[in-house]
Amino acid sequence: MDFAFTDEQEMLRHQARSFLATEFPAERIAELSFSEAGWDESSWRTMAELGWTGLSIPEEHGGAGMSFLDESVLFEELGYALYPGPYLSTVALTLPAFADAPDLLASVAAGTATATVAIAEPGGPSSLEDAGGVRTEALRAGRGWSVTGTKELVCDLATAGHVVMVARSEEGVGMWSVAPPVSSRRVTSTMDRSRRLGRLVLEEEPARLLVGPEHLEPVLRQMRSRGLAALALEAVGIAQKAFELARDYSKERKQFDKAIGAYQAISHQVSNIYIDMELARSLAYWAAWCVAEEDPRAPTAAAAAKALASEAAVAACERSIQIHGGVGFTWEHVLHRYYKRAQWISSFEGGVSAQRAVVASSLLDA
Repeated sequence: MDFAFTDEQEMLRHQARSFLATEFPAERIAELSFSEAGWDESSWRTMAELGWTGLSIPEEHGGAGMSFLDESVLFEELGYALYPGPYLSTVALTLPAFADAPDLLASVAAGTATATVAIAEPGGPSSLEDAGGVRTEALRAGRGWSVTGTKELVCDLATAGHVVMVARSEEGVGMWSVAPPVSSRRVTSTMDRSRRLGRLVLEEEPARLLVGPEHLEPVLRQMRSRGLAALALEAVGIAQKAFELARDYSKERKQFDKAIGAYQAISHQVSNIYIDMELARSLAYWAAWCVAEEDPRAPTAAAAAKALASEAAVAACERSIQIHGGVGFTWEHVLHRYYKRAQWISSFEGGVSAQRAVVASSLLDA
């Protein structure tokens, strides 16, 4: 069995690395982090022209008809570049909810739509696994629906044109799409300003039913597996960048007329970053394959990959900051931005212990 990426996938990787390096250097990331919008909207249209937003969308709906394994190349490169935009929320999380909405799939593929998923509620569920506890209400309004409720910790809420709401109707828990007004959204204070969270308050907002109660469970499972696998891949990209920064600095910085990389206290740290990163990479690629092939092990693989990769990314950033010494702790250096993104990834859908509990449960129930 060949475990290598295809030539086409490697071409996609090189294209993504080149485009993101040109469009989003460290200075641009810092600038966007402090801007009101938080991202460059024009980049979304460019990414659509490159075919990135529609990679796994069927050809009949304007996409390329490829798979999550092809998207995995992009998720890793987006993490490496610290891309500030709604690719994760739109492509990794939301697409499963649009499976029976060809117009929405076509809009995403064309780059005219962005989206996110809203599930967490004050005092209520906080992850896709807890959807059964939602209190947001969906009520019939003539021939359509309306949604009333409060959602928090919504990823990329400020940039999302469509918000997929997990809500409860008389028939049960399902998913509805809303296009909430700006007045209903509030950006919340978070560690990572390049990937912002928001709070959404709706009062009888017109909504469109996407997923009925009878189909909710497999869609939620697919969303969670795609989301966790995508974040594991992003974390690998972050670890790769932290490793390269540490490696290069240890060659350039000298003490007592020797590159600091010659000292074991430094070289061992760089080696540890590399070892953890490569282990995480292997597991993340396996999770991506499981998701792409709809393998029954996908939920376990994605949880395992997210746990290991997020831990590796956080440790890589911490070690790289230490290797850089005083300059690594400065606001001007890019490392703290990667560290914040790594921490964001680690906390999404539960930390390392929560993901390992999923793996343990899978093993014990087998």
